[in-house]
Amino acid sequence: MSVDSPTSEPGPAAQPPATGRETGLADTSHPWPLRPWLTAGLLGLAGLLIHAVTRGNDEVPWQMAVAAFLLFGAVAAAFTVERDRWRAPALFALGTGVVMAGLAWRATAAGDRYADEEYGFAAGVLATALALPLFQAGFARLRFRTPYARFHDHVWTDAISAGGTLAFTGLAWLVLLILSELFHLLHIDWLRDLMRQGWFGWTFSGLAAGAALGTIRNELRLLGTLRTIVVLVLSLLAVPVAVALVLFLLAMIVSGPQVLWEATRSATPVLLMCAAGAFALANTILRQDDAEMPRARVMRSAALVLALVILPLTVFAAVSMGTRIAQHGLSPERLWGLIAIAVATAFGLAYGVAVIRGRRAAWRDRLREANRNLAAGVCVLALFLALPILDFGALSARDQLARLQSGEVDVEEFDFAALRWDFGEPGRRALQRLAGSSDARIAELATGALAQRERYYGPFDGANRTRAELPVTIEGDDPELRRLVFDHLMANPWQCTERCAVLELAQEAGGVRRVALVSQGGYQILLLDPANPATVAEPPAQRPAPLTEDSKVEVRPWTGRRIFVDGQPVGPPLE
Repeated sequence: MSVDSPTSEPGPAAQPPATGRETGLADTSHPWPLRPWLTAGLLGLAGLLIHAVTRGNDEVPWQMAVAAFLLFGAVAAAFTVERDRWRAPALFALGTGVVMAGLAWRATAAGDRYADEEYGFAAGVLATALALPLFQAGFARLRFRTPYARFHDHVWTDAISAGGTLAFTGLAWLVLLILSELFHLLHIDWLRDLMRQGWFGWTFSGLAAGAALGTIRNELRLLGTLRTIVVLVLSLLAVPVAVALVLFLLAMIVSGPQVLWEATRSATPVLLMCAAGAFALANTILRQDDAEMPRARVMRSAALVLALVILPLTVFAAVSMGTRIAQHGLSPERLWGLIAIAVATAFGLAYGVAVIRGRRAAWRDRLREANRNLAAGVCVLALFLALPILDFGALSARDQLARLQSGEVDVEEFDFAALRWDFGEPGRRALQRLAGSSDARIAELATGALAQRERYYGPFDGANRTRAELPVTIEGDDPELRRLVFDHLMANPWQCTERCAVLELAQEAGGVRRVALVSQGGYQILLLDPANPATVAEPPAQRPAPLTEDSKVEVRPWTGRRIFVDGQPVGPPLE
């Protein structure tokens, strides 16, 4: 039975598309024969220049900035330039390239000074992705008078164009690989050798992507048909997902949300993904206007349900995040999570208000207006967050210090390593303040965290240990040796998570002590230098038996020396 039932709710008549003369935008209804050649040349040249600038190096800030400028600027130009309209797209592409170049420079030049440079760059990518259809729809000129149908059309057209471009580029590489293997059968390897060249990879990818993008965008009418098919197929998921989400919310209300928090630590991202899925599926039914919507009442009812469940899902996600923050305090990742929850909540509120205030078909028009307005708002917010204005590392470090100083969190449960590794320079400054604390335990743990050279990922109860609590036995009673060993283990706690023993093997020039660190897994030779960090002189040697607190660790003569544990030899001889 057809879903377009005559008893379904009718929609308004579809409006003919506006022409370029009416909108002030380029008329893309006719193909531009030169477009595939121009986009292929533009992206191919950009790829060649990216290789020439970077030479495979992804750590030099200015090189990454130039590469980002070339990549994002060229892609923005390829999506926006038209036969009779190039000045505004050129300015848009230039602005996009400059913004992304600045973000790439910050992300690579920051080193470990910032806690969230990768999130800032991702926010810039999101701002660019949203700015593209807004610019194409003429939002810069029309502002909030921009017709939603035009914005909706560009969102889906850009998404399908990008997907088709990536698919063709991958297929082109597959064909090239098959051809190289074909010629290899004749011992002709010039194509194989060419594919190994960095400049060729970048250039070929740019040429293939540009040719595909230009060809696809020349067929916007056919692309509109493809978009209709894609949206129609996706909308088939709307009814079962709407039913499942309603059942989930009812079950959660009956059982209590605490069941969700106890079941998983991933409640917040799961709930946000469900809210995002509800948003996407609702819009596969809403489409650009009522005339394009499916006429079946069950489909339109599913869109209404999906629009209404977004808010409760985001509320539960906010409660989940609040629970985590109450338990563990703020962190840069949790602050970014709060931003995501705030955005999702804004959509949920806007959709709820639109449904409540709307009448009959009016609620659907209000939802479409909300999509356009919120897209512009999220674009501005993402750009603001991408800029180095807010320091989430500093905000989180202040919150963690306040929790420790107020006694809200015990010293044993405080994550000193997170301040060292996850909060950027503000976290290390906070550790330096703690290292001067009047509380000897806090000062020692903070000093040990500052000395760490690698992140400790073992059991948490093995992280916050003072020197007196380290499970290590040191041969002899040499104070200098004990100091060196404790300094090394405080900076490298993962090397002695359970019971371990240290045997001195020799004293070398410059006060360097050569010792064997024996642990559950075997032993390794360390050079403990009073002036420099310890270095591993030899690979770790495995041991056959477990090490306990009562184990007898000794050095016995055996054609030289070797280490024994409980009478059993460990590893090869020392000499």
